[in-house]
Amino acid sequence: MFTGIITDIGHIRTIDQRGDMRIVIGCGYDMDGVAIGASIACSGVCLTVVEKGADWFAVDVSAETVSRTAPGLWTERQRLNLERALKVGDELGGHIVTGHVDGVGQLVSATADGDSTRLVIAAPAALAASLAPKGSITLDGISLTVNSVTDQPDRSVHFGLNIIPHTAQATTLDDLAPGRAFNLEIDVLARYLDRMLSIRAM
Repeated sequence: MFTGIITDIGHIRTIDQRGDMRIVIGCGYDMDGVAIGASIACSGVCLTVVEKGADWFAVDVSAETVSRTAPGLWTERQRLNLERALKVGDELGGHIVTGHVDGVGQLVSATADGDSTRLVIAAPAALAASLAPKGSITLDGISLTVNSVTDQPDRSVHFGLNIIPHTAQATTLDDLAPGRAFNLEIDVLARYLDRMLSIRAM
């Protein structure tokens, strides 16, 4: 379990293509305090530490994970938002995040809005009912508040977010190339509500 508050930016050092991908991620964590088998969210994806060194850890990324996450994410030198798993008693600064990606969004626009940056993200139709103004969304592992929701004719949805300067500096949201893809995780309560409603409709 995570909160969506990023505590480090790592980068992919090496990729070893085995049955799964063994990825080595450089980081600023004190790895003496991270156990083998611990969970670390990597740009919104919960992964298990299988090896570690003084300033790095390794994870195995399955083909299933690659297929369900943002294209181009798992490449050498790619930067990743990192968050260690929540401990009992830790401050819940963001919202409850599982590290399970629900879909991939795409950047529609990024415009200045005072000192902040206003993002509009396109999300697939499957997530449209789970997005609401002032609700929570996780974008590449970052806990954010949805400011606006606009349904599209093809049943997909565009939603708006405001990124304050601190968030941009402390995460990978300082890089907003046109068309950039993002890992999206809807609020866990919305996920269960969707399931309940689908069962009732059967």
